[in-house]
Amino acid sequence: KCKIQDWLPWSLLLLSLTCESSAFYVPGVAPINFHQNDPVEIKAVKLTSSRTQLPYEYYSLPFCQPSKITYKAENLGEVLRGDRIVNTPFQVLMNSEKKCEVLCGQSNKPVTLTVEQSRLVAERITEDYYVHLIADNLPVATRLELYSNRDSDDKKKEKDVQFEHGYRLGFMDVNKIYLHNHLSFILYYHREDMEEDQEHTYRVVRFEVIPQSIRLEDLKADEKSSCTLPESTNSSPQEIDPNKENQLYFTYSVHWEESDIKWASRWDTYLTMSDVQIHWFSIINSVVVVFFLSGILSMIIIRTLRKDIANYNKEDDIEDTMEESGWKLVHGDVFRPPQYPMILSSLLGSGIQLFCMILIVIFVAMLGMLSPSSRGALMTTACFLFMFMGVFGGFSAGRLYRTLKGHRWKKGAFCTATLYPGVVFGICFVLNCFIWGKHSSGAVPFPTMVALLCMWFGISLPLVYLGYYFGFRKQPYDNPVRTNQIPRQIPEQRWYMNRFVGILMAGILPFGAMFIELFFIFSAIWENQFYYLFGFLFLVFIILVVSCSQISIVMVYFQLCAEDYRWWWRNFLVSGGSAFYVLVYAIFYFVNKLDIVEFIPSLLYFGYTALMVLSFWLLTGTIGFYAAYMFVRKIYAAVKID
Repeated sequence: KCKIQDWLPWSLLLLSLTCESSAFYVPGVAPINFHQNDPVEIKAVKLTSSRTQLPYEYYSLPFCQPSKITYKAENLGEVLRGDRIVNTPFQVLMNSEKKCEVLCGQSNKPVTLTVEQSRLVAERITEDYYVHLIADNLPVATRLELYSNRDSDDKKKEKDVQFEHGYRLGFMDVNKIYLHNHLSFILYYHREDMEEDQEHTYRVVRFEVIPQSIRLEDLKADEKSSCTLPESTNSSPQEIDPNKENQLYFTYSVHWEESDIKWASRWDTYLTMSDVQIHWFSIINSVVVVFFLSGILSMIIIRTLRKDIANYNKEDDIEDTMEESGWKLVHGDVFRPPQYPMILSSLLGSGIQLFCMILIVIFVAMLGMLSPSSRGALMTTACFLFMFMGVFGGFSAGRLYRTLKGHRWKKGAFCTATLYPGVVFGICFVLNCFIWGKHSSGAVPFPTMVALLCMWFGISLPLVYLGYYFGFRKQPYDNPVRTNQIPRQIPEQRWYMNRFVGILMAGILPFGAMFIELFFIFSAIWENQFYYLFGFLFLVFIILVVSCSQISIVMVYFQLCAEDYRWWWRNFLVSGGSAFYVLVYAIFYFVNKLDIVEFIPSLLYFGYTALMVLSFWLLTGTIGFYAAYMFVRKIYAAVKID
């Protein structure tokens, strides 16, 4: 009862934050007010495909170009995501309809695509590319109407409206390729309440598009660049033949509708997820798992430990105790420094750095400060926070290294600052070379790479050194028992004490507590969805921390009872066991959910998955290690040792 009462207020607070986060805006993201006939600029972001995972910039295809192309200055997150925001020649005026207008080329002279351009367009359509545009920072969406109850009469059918981000570049039908060359923009505005004598102002609250394919012969254009759309029954789509030149018109129409949606909640359409019930189910499931685990742990460990400690502390039965097996027998070796203490402390330092970064990012995002409207903010914040958290990573690594009888603190600090970031940078650089080869906008430009290196060696490295210096100078962790000079012999271990079996056993509970959330995170990364349920993610993160700590304590207790005192490395590896399950899940997701067939997209997927698994292992391994270390110090402090 006590535990449930403790959790309830937090759960309610987090629920309220979860519900409100999508409608909450940071000061600085101010609405733009438009008057009648004010220009509303349409910009292009990029082309994406979940089949190739390679974004391209808008003008990599032969779309109509404005007289002067200007790219928006971008933040670090946008560059890393492959966004290249650029102006387009669409002329859209606030609350002003356009029936049909030719985008470029004279009315009597259509656009001609060369054989090479036609081949490129055809290739992008077969690769299932989507085009992403924005108007007043709102991404374009295609409305999908799904009928939910199919069996009943047509009249009673209910429409389930969902939105797809961007619009399809084209489609294929019976081995022929068709391009969407006419865009019907539907923009929704909210009329602001004004005083009587003032002019009405409008705010853009939704941006939809209906893409159509209309062949050249069916579009009638006049001298003033306006055109007439054919009736849908008579028209044929615009085919793109990759083996010859193709002639076509790029056209668009604009329709405005008034909406009751207020500006502050205009993103809700994009973020509506029909799976909130699944999230709650997963969280309740996780909480039950963790409480169940806590109950069992508390009962077994506390009862067993009390019994152990009571037995060990009976001074009358010293002779009997000496004959017993158990964790007390290894008291002279349990704090013996492990092999490679520098590498262990460096990895744990990086784990602390990751832990602080992830905790702060999720918490800030949960408060609505990293909403999808501020593009790239999440990625930028994560990069900078990781750099600045180097102080805490360095401090914890330095103190642990001193505790493990290490002496070369400068080398240790350098190892902490470069080991994990070096692996990440190396993998990313190799993958980037492949993306460069494909001329994708997802490739990090050389100046950005230099800037990231400068951040690493100019911000992160000095901060890690600073933290390491103070951590190394601080009093080492106080171990409650002395270490013997001669190491004790370790008895032969049972099969279930094998390291890999331990990883399988320890990983399943933390993974079970978070795998549903993992599905949504994977969808956001690989299928260009928005991820915004950070309130849920924060709860899941707390559950993950608790379950990792508990399972780690159980594993180290069993290991010490088996008189194996080499727990440092083993506990770090075993606590990160859930990363193994994340890897298995990533392979399952690749095979069943994604339609990736080519080599480079597959390489990208598994390259980035390897980074995620490595980071997740460091994070969970660090959480488990510190929980186990505190537990070991606690139990050995409780027994009397001569």
